[in-house]
Amino acid sequence: MSRGKILELDIGADFGSDWQEVKAVRKKPKIEILEPSKHQLYFAKEKRRGKVVTLVGELHVSRDTAQNLLKKLKKKLGTGGSFKDNMMEFQGDIKERVRELFIAEGYRFRN
Repeated sequence: MSRGKILELDIGADFGSDWQEVKAVRKKPKIEILEPSKHQLYFAKEKRRGKVVTLVGELHVSRDTAQNLLKKLKKKLGTGGSFKDNMMEFQGDIKERVRELFIAEGYRFRN
């Protein structure tokens, strides 16, 4: 084979007129927005890269409301955090401090 030669390969697939384009539309499930007193939040603790992360959820609020609440809580706690998959993540093992702040905002927890 020389360098300038183009190989012509015919695999034999025939995409005739009987094929149709499939358009699968994935819709995100709608989140039922609840008022704070109707939430049943719970805690989970995970280790990520050797550090402890406190998870609080599951929040049934709009994305904007969650971002505003997260910003307020991060400022009061003096720690980092994020909002993913309807769960709030906070850096560190700060379960009791987070619980107090959520209760002050009107949220409830499971026993």
